[in-house]
Amino acid sequence: MSKLVVALVGRPNVGKSTLFNRLAGQRLAVVDDRPGTTRDRLVAEAEWRGIAFDVVDTGGIDPTGGLRGEPLSLDSADYIDQIRSQAEMAVGGADAVLFLVDALSGVTPADHEVAEILRRAQGSLRDRQAPPVLLVVNRCDNKGLRDQAVEFYELGMGDPHPVSALHGTGTGDLLDALFEALEPQAPAAEETQASVRIAILGRPNVGKSSLLNRMLGEERVIVSPIPGTTRDAIDTHLQAFGTQVTLIDTAGIRRRGHIDPGVEKYSVLRALRALERSDVALLVTDATAGVTAQDAHIAGMIVDLMKSVVVIVNKWDAVDKDSGTLAAYTEHVRQELSFLDYVPVLFISAKTGQRVSQVLPMAFQVQEERLRRIATSDLNRMLREALDQHPPPAHAGQEVRLYFMAQIRSDPPTFAIQANDPKRVHFTYTRFLENRLRERYGFIGTPIRIVYRKHER
Repeated sequence: MSKLVVALVGRPNVGKSTLFNRLAGQRLAVVDDRPGTTRDRLVAEAEWRGIAFDVVDTGGIDPTGGLRGEPLSLDSADYIDQIRSQAEMAVGGADAVLFLVDALSGVTPADHEVAEILRRAQGSLRDRQAPPVLLVVNRCDNKGLRDQAVEFYELGMGDPHPVSALHGTGTGDLLDALFEALEPQAPAAEETQASVRIAILGRPNVGKSSLLNRMLGEERVIVSPIPGTTRDAIDTHLQAFGTQVTLIDTAGIRRRGHIDPGVEKYSVLRALRALERSDVALLVTDATAGVTAQDAHIAGMIVDLMKSVVVIVNKWDAVDKDSGTLAAYTEHVRQELSFLDYVPVLFISAKTGQRVSQVLPMAFQVQEERLRRIATSDLNRMLREALDQHPPPAHAGQEVRLYFMAQIRSDPPTFAIQANDPKRVHFTYTRFLENRLRERYGFIGTPIRIVYRKHER
């Protein structure tokens, strides 16, 4: 189940990045007094009173200064497009919006413009209920400024919430109000879904939509050679090999510095949410370009979310081949994605259909591995053999002892090991145990989590 999304919206230099860092509990966004410092959307996890949500930081929108601080007139077409796209995507892609203004500056014409655009964006939604917009008056660092927050009622955006993002004052009350707005939308528990959810991810223009159409056997998704055609995560349901499948086609994910403001930022956010609610990810790469740094970046996002994955090398028909090409390219993939050495690699052509028939069976196999459970007796037999072969190294002269191992969950496979001092187990030994698990039980394409617990005598 994907988390709820809260978007921060407002003109530049009102403290969105500071509030973002405050809500995320860590310094993730660049904070600078110069307007327009935030160029790229940032996403971070946050939680309040049991509800988890993603906070999205955006670039400031300003009728007089544009998204990046360039001088734009109020009737500028660029300004209108930028403002509208960002506000509409915030309203259309988020479950709640925090509209930030600055107590020190007071109500400005730019605030009025942003408020009006948000209202229009809310009113234009037809397919779902408009998300609530909370008016946040930042930089209320003393009682006088907090009292002056009432002047922002003139924006017509409801009750102002005075806060100081820098010092944390008032953020608790703001989060309480946000909780009240999000609580009706928060699922009480994870729903059981019979369908296997497969997300198709990759850089722009690597052939994700072409692959989906070839798998479906029909032109279900628009295919274009222009990067960035797919804006939303599109769910397609089908039945294959007796299994219900949900295929999720996503927008191409660019490097953060190459993400355009507005529509494309929120399409990337939707791709991340699609990955979050998937069981298996198909990481599509371009055989003609090789594995790029951006491919590795997307792979890292998949690993961070502990999702199972199959690497798909598309456009294989466009590569000049000899008897050693397949082995050499496989080695190239393994080197560039060294942290995914447990992942299967398929070489396909969505254009000609070459090996596309193997994609779903491989995804199903990876999903089965993700759900595999190992008997405790077998695990402890493996643990004893591993300890005999290679005992854990001592830490600061103290012996490290491992006593007992059990699988505490699947999806993804998670194993708990009792140790005399969990903090002394070196990460390299954890990797050694993970390799032993894979040698004996497979877990192809699936991440493994190993945790340590204090052994009680």
